[in-house]
Amino acid sequence: DLGSNKTSNIFKSEKAKYAQLSFSDSGKNLSFVVDADTTKIQVRPHELYLWRDGNKLAKKLVDNTTSPKNYLVSADGKITFSKDETKLYFGLAKPPIVKDTMLLDEEIVNVEVWTYNEPQLYTVQEIQLKTDLKKSFETVIHLNNDKLIQLATVEFPEAEIGNEGNAMFALVNATMPYELESQWTGQNARDYAIVNINTGETIEILKNMAGGVRLSPNGKYAYGFNPVERAWFTVHLASKKIKKLTSGLVFYDELNDSPDYPNSYGLAGWTTNDASIIIYDRYDIWEFNPENGQSRKLTNGRESKIIFRYAKIDAEERFIPTDKDWLLTNFNEINKYSGYYKLNSKTLNGEQLIMEPYSYSTPVKARAREKVIFTRESFVEFPNILYSDLNFKKHIVISNANPQQSDYNWGTAEMIKWTSLDGIELTGMLIKPENFDSNKKYPLLVNFYEKSSDDLNNYRTPSYGRSSINYSFYASRGYVIFNPDIQYRIGYPGESAFNCVIPGVTSLIEKGFIDKNNIGVQGHSWGGYQIAYLVTKTNIFKAAESGAPVSNMISAYGGIRWWTGLSRQFQYEHSQSRIGGTPWEYPARYTENSPIFNMDKINTPLLIMHNDADGHVPWYQGIEFFTALRRLGKPSWFLNYNEEPHWPVKYQNRKDFNIRMAQFFDYYLKGDLKPVWMDRGVPAIEKGINQGLELIQVETMN
Repeated sequence: DLGSNKTSNIFKSEKAKYAQLSFSDSGKNLSFVVDADTTKIQVRPHELYLWRDGNKLAKKLVDNTTSPKNYLVSADGKITFSKDETKLYFGLAKPPIVKDTMLLDEEIVNVEVWTYNEPQLYTVQEIQLKTDLKKSFETVIHLNNDKLIQLATVEFPEAEIGNEGNAMFALVNATMPYELESQWTGQNARDYAIVNINTGETIEILKNMAGGVRLSPNGKYAYGFNPVERAWFTVHLASKKIKKLTSGLVFYDELNDSPDYPNSYGLAGWTTNDASIIIYDRYDIWEFNPENGQSRKLTNGRESKIIFRYAKIDAEERFIPTDKDWLLTNFNEINKYSGYYKLNSKTLNGEQLIMEPYSYSTPVKARAREKVIFTRESFVEFPNILYSDLNFKKHIVISNANPQQSDYNWGTAEMIKWTSLDGIELTGMLIKPENFDSNKKYPLLVNFYEKSSDDLNNYRTPSYGRSSINYSFYASRGYVIFNPDIQYRIGYPGESAFNCVIPGVTSLIEKGFIDKNNIGVQGHSWGGYQIAYLVTKTNIFKAAESGAPVSNMISAYGGIRWWTGLSRQFQYEHSQSRIGGTPWEYPARYTENSPIFNMDKINTPLLIMHNDADGHVPWYQGIEFFTALRRLGKPSWFLNYNEEPHWPVKYQNRKDFNIRMAQFFDYYLKGDLKPVWMDRGVPAIEKGINQGLELIQVETMN
């Protein structure tokens, strides 16, 4: 008791183990799980206890003899109280599979049995094993009468509780019917049902829903975006009535260039008492009545291509208020300016508070004052913390976190445009060194992934990055950096990259300040694949670094993403790799997009980095790429940071990678000295002893 500074024993046991101790908000209720058995039995006798203010001892609510049939009290299920403290939520678990402890080690057979029609691939089961062993099923006890209602079950194992635990219905879902097909569709489809908190009655409301479904804050509605129908919807839980809100309207990704259903642009949230739902289209904010579907557009950003989004400046806000002005963030797609906008959601009167060539963060409001802190950044301005009122007319700079920047050459960022070989107008970022002279010739480094031009005004701290060149670092050393946006055509991702990147590079050469004989290219993962493809089609690059590349889409299609255990099939059929089907449906697409079948066309020296613990792209893809280059006698180097994942995460390895990459590009693009590791490698006998970073005098490439 913090008031009297007195303690009291509410449960006594010599060697009990306790789990999930949880107080209610008022502090007048405490619940916990106890295991008082000191033996090594495999089925643990967990018991759920509750202490209430005024009681001397905690009361046992449930144990393994009183729990629902085929379920036990879980020590891993989180314990919570409803906001009104009339309900206690806890977890039940399935009984564990009991091992035969009498078997000797040499009697135990350890074999993996993979089955074609199992819902989950064996590798997924292995990754999720620890989670599955701790799986619990949400259950509620009504504290006024100790009535127990199991909400989640094996049939519907996941549960969401609305209205801070006070809602009448819980939303439960199941993925298992669609787990098998998800390995190639990439969709996390689910069936959804509602469970009456008071009676336990379960009613299915949605089947095979690919998009996520949630409860409104007060728990009156379920809602979500159906990617198949490309529409937002609500379900009134009491009546089970479904209302399609955006049918016939474009509230899905207008620029989707993947062979899959487009995603939504998201939503801001709900207004007080679930009165309306606030949804985004590409540019604007809309308000919908969740029951009858009536709508109104609250902003007018489409004509000027300005994106408006609600700024949640109060972290504790459950509902979007309708009795005061909203603060919005906005972003201009054309010039990449951003800022803040004030909107009266009733009258729709608005005021642009600030719009500048910076990237602004979502402000954080003081709890008791109309003051906020936020950050503002650009390529040359560090995102220091700023303090202002909600009009943003003046601000105070609170931090000065990077004063040393003034001592270094930094560079500038600008936006450029050009036309792809497909006739599409494209946008990209161009980083120039400080004191840029258009009469000089500069080496060019091209770096890209998919679309990055919206990040024009992002600050880039000099650091040992894990996978990409650091723009500030290379600009300070006399490089121009070009990051082009890519527009993809389904089935032809490699060709799409070529059609966007190469004319962008040639347009820069035509400006007169790029040394056309000293152009390099660098990228990682999906970017690494595209670079591997490009160098089979062009000799415009004098040097290339390709990180974690897929070189053979046919073998990669049948691989495993070891980080999750998932099959890689979905990535080619419906996701980033954008083939749009299987190898037996589109064999030509797989071969045409695979660099491995055109390795003899490569004349660009290559640095490849692919680590042996890569959980995203199988590292044998990088090995296939390198060994083919080695077979052909092409200048190439392969870096494998042992036991590192998709990119180096250990500081010493990130530093080493960045040093080697800089030495590689400096040698080929600036005519600098050649490092020992590029001249003779680092033999296995010298690994970890001699790094070969010393520079030696050899004939340069210029």
